[in-house]
Amino acid sequence: MNRFPHRKRGRLFIVSGPSGVGKDTVLGVFHQHISGIHQAVTVSTRTMRPGESQGNPYRFVTLSEFNRIAEQNAFLEYALVNGNYYGTPRQFVEEQRDQGHDVLLKIDVQGGLTVRSRAEDAILIFLAPPSLEELERRLRVRDTETEDQITRRLLDARSEMEQVEKYDYVVINYEVEEAADHLRAIIIAERCRLHPTVHRHA
Repeated sequence: MNRFPHRKRGRLFIVSGPSGVGKDTVLGVFHQHISGIHQAVTVSTRTMRPGESQGNPYRFVTLSEFNRIAEQNAFLEYALVNGNYYGTPRQFVEEQRDQGHDVLLKIDVQGGLTVRSRAEDAILIFLAPPSLEELERRLRVRDTETEDQITRRLLDARSEMEQVEKYDYVVINYEVEEAADHLRAIIIAERCRLHPTVHRHA
């Protein structure tokens, strides 16, 4: 007889971190070496950048379309970040979890804490830069923002990093492969957990 409890509902993982920390790059490597986890595609009003496409890394929509989706209560959460709106599709998350699949959300800190308030079993992971100086260097290297935008992103990063104590784990992105390995270790450990996570942060 199987003495271990069977987990029917999938886990919900949230990865957050300041703009420029390397979330998409780390998650790209992470997904190459782990299975059974589905990443929700965030809906965004942000302008598509070179090398991006519809659905990668976002579902790009107009502001009017975003507002229509929000009015239908189709977002698990949404927020204004760096002048653009981002929203997490509620239906995808609920359907995947109900089918027993783990789900990963790549969302900002504000959104992560909002989801935590609505899904207390969510597991929050903060991807941090080695330093704010290194974060600024990475923002400048990618050459996708104006000077004013970089200044705003660095101010937002300071504010976001003040919230790290409300997260369950922190992974410092010194190097992409190492950060992806640490993220995989967290997922594996949580999958081995016998009892649901009881969160201790307000």
